[in-house]
Amino acid sequence: AKFIWLGTTLPFDAFTFYFVENAHGVFQAHCYRFDESTSTFIVECDEASWRAAGFDRMPLAETVAACEAMFAPWLKGHRLLSNAPPGADPWSSFTLVKNRSWFDGHVVLIGDAAHTAHFSIGSGTKLVMEDAIALARELASASPLADSLARYQDERLTESLRLQNAARNSMEWFEHVPRYIALEPEQFAYSLLTRSQRVSHENLRLRDAGYLDGVERWFAGRDATPPMFTPFTLRGLTLQNRIVVAPMDMYAAVDGTPGEFHLVHLGSRAIGGAGLVMTEMTCVSPHARITPGCTGMYTPEHVAAWRRIVDFVHRESQAKICLQLGHAGPKGSTRVPWEGEDVPLEDGGWSIIGPSAERYAPQLPLPRAMTRADMDAVRDAFVASTRMGSEAGFDMIELHCAHGYLLSSFITPLSNQRADEYGGSIENRVRFPVEVFSAMRAAWPNDKPMSVRISATDWVDGGVTGDDAVAVARAFAAAGADIVHVSTGQTSIDAAPRYGRMYQTPFSDQIRNDTGIPTIAVGNITEPDQVNAIIAAGRADLCALARPHLTDPYWTLHAAAELGYTDQYWPVQYETGRRQLERQKSAGAARGVGAPQAIRARRGAGDPAGEQ
Repeated sequence: AKFIWLGTTLPFDAFTFYFVENAHGVFQAHCYRFDESTSTFIVECDEASWRAAGFDRMPLAETVAACEAMFAPWLKGHRLLSNAPPGADPWSSFTLVKNRSWFDGHVVLIGDAAHTAHFSIGSGTKLVMEDAIALARELASASPLADSLARYQDERLTESLRLQNAARNSMEWFEHVPRYIALEPEQFAYSLLTRSQRVSHENLRLRDAGYLDGVERWFAGRDATPPMFTPFTLRGLTLQNRIVVAPMDMYAAVDGTPGEFHLVHLGSRAIGGAGLVMTEMTCVSPHARITPGCTGMYTPEHVAAWRRIVDFVHRESQAKICLQLGHAGPKGSTRVPWEGEDVPLEDGGWSIIGPSAERYAPQLPLPRAMTRADMDAVRDAFVASTRMGSEAGFDMIELHCAHGYLLSSFITPLSNQRADEYGGSIENRVRFPVEVFSAMRAAWPNDKPMSVRISATDWVDGGVTGDDAVAVARAFAAAGADIVHVSTGQTSIDAAPRYGRMYQTPFSDQIRNDTGIPTIAVGNITEPDQVNAIIAAGRADLCALARPHLTDPYWTLHAAAELGYTDQYWPVQYETGRRQLERQKSAGAARGVGAPQAIRARRGAGDPAGEQ
């Protein structure tokens, strides 16, 4: 993105944003008071808009005049000012600064010299002042200088990285405003306010409960329902809420057959209130398994075992259940993880295949590059498993094309070195996975939805990027995918993910808002507050939680009680527990903690769940 730092004589009384869409593109202004008589007025735009407007070749005075004309309706006759020297290029691109070491001898870095944070979160002064305070405190200590400086860096590094992560999220939002400009005003404003992922849904309630109540009413189309508890429909399937139990490999099957563990594991999470429960990656043949403990869908015994689980979910809960199908490819024939991560089997292993003869890890066997006959056999195995999934009664099916497994290894150039029509460009690399998906879609009931899980980035230079992921999503949508499950990585041992809260959500945001295709966000989403923010801002349509469901099968029921939402379905057998939990939460809220007042106030006197 490009920005120009200007001033104005208009005195702003609050941090203000303006957005202008014209024939050239989208432009935004960041405005705030500088002193008694002037304000800062930063104009920013993506590079395409910048070039289309002619700013790349426009003199300074003409540039300032053009910006003034663009924002004239809000400047109220005031002028824009520039202190750039004549002939200078007034436009800049933000420079992200990071340092492995903040000191060398007697030279110490603080503020922007050590770390930069995008101006849209307004924390540059805060960072430099906090750096200075920490440095002064350490220099005043009796410790040796090197020890003091090391402590200074250790103390400030974590906080600066945390703030830089939030600033990067904010910066990327502003760099891609054209992605959001068509959102309805309510959702656009909410997306703007929560762009850094540090200002959360409930944090907004603390700041302005009336505003958030209005957002929830707009989103739900009726009363102020938390966004996570609004229904969502794909084809003929309607989910009661936006919570998904993410697919998690349990490695507890025997010869591919799910057993009592899977019945209890999936059944308890369905009873726990999630709208959609996903199976672990269920393999389409014995040689498609990651480990001997992986579930399968390739024998009549598998169909019967899965049917028992599906019937339980349908009979005892309002959840829907999705079968995820996959093929391990280059990551197959390994031990279960608690016997060693990515450790090949000593006995009873099987040959593995991939798009090319490229190992996932040095210790794993070399996969055989697939022939056309291999590709036909794999496609047919997926189709057969799809038909079995229909026979077992699943509500939805997902094709696993992420995390370095077979179909994922076609999509990433890190493992796909083919020289035929299935290698090279992203269009070629996604061709075989889409062929498999299309064949499955033809075998799956038309009124039931299908999803695809992808790795939206490899987190490796030269690998899949977010822009590639948009192309991949479009290809699957054209083949009939109803929703894209957006994960990342696990395609290379050289990956360097930028972990953090909701760290994969920006990729879901990009795909959903660049293409209009519904998405599932996943990855370090742990709190109801985060889910509500993601859904309300339009960054995803569903949120999948994995580890939180491992420790709390009733995560959704507990979230409903925490938020004071009383319309969530509970099994009748658990009704007394529900009432006790809601009384506890209500009592806590009366003391200033727990369920927000704006939601609690909906309870009527006749609602038994609201009894004290």
